[in-house]
Amino acid sequence: MKLRITYNAPVVLTFTLAAVAVFVLTQVVDGATAWFVAYPRLGNAHAYVGLFTHILGHQNWEHLLGNFMLILLIGPILEERHGSVQLLVMILVTALVTGLANLAFGHNMVLGASGVAFMMILLASMANVRGGEIPLSFIAVAVIYLGGEIVRSFNNDQVSHMAHLVGGSVGAVFGFLAARPKTAKAKKSDLSKIKI
Repeated sequence: MKLRITYNAPVVLTFTLAAVAVFVLTQVVDGATAWFVAYPRLGNAHAYVGLFTHILGHQNWEHLLGNFMLILLIGPILEERHGSVQLLVMILVTALVTGLANLAFGHNMVLGASGVAFMMILLASMANVRGGEIPLSFIAVAVIYLGGEIVRSFNNDQVSHMAHLVGGSVGAVFGFLAARPKTAKAKKSDLSKIKI
C-alpha cells in the first residue's frame, strides 16, 4: 500500500504555518509585533490591521503551541464538516469580533489565536445540534470551558480571558446557525438503521 502526505486541511494548515512565520518574524524584526496585536483603541494603521492579524501574533513558543495543538486537533474535522471557505470566514469573524470587543471593553493589547481555538471547541461540541435539540455534551463543554474562563478572568495572569469568552460565544453562534433541522424523512431513516 502506497501512502502519500496530503494537504488535507488547507485553511487550518496555512493558518498554522502563517502563525509560525509571524512568530519567527516578530523575533527577528524589531517593531514587527505592532502589526499582529489588537489594540484597545484605534489610532493608526497598526490598530486597524490588528483587528484581524492579532490571531497570528504570539508572545512565545508555549503560547503558540498551546493554541495550535487545539487548532490542529479540532480544525481539520471542522474544515471537513463545514468546508474551507466557511471555516476561513468563521476564523476571520472571530478575529474581528474579538478585536472589536477589545476596543469596547479592553484596556490592554491582545494577541494570539486562543479566541479561534475556543471558537473551534464550542463549534465542535455542537456537531450534533439539530433544530429544537441541544446536546448535553455542548452544555458540559460550555460550562467547563466558558465557566472556567469566567472564574479565571478574576486572576491577574496576563491572559485575555475576554478573547476566550468571545471566541467561545462566536463558536456557539456559528454552531446554532449551522444546525440542520431533522426532517421526518431523516428521522425515519435514522430509525431504520437501529438493529435490535
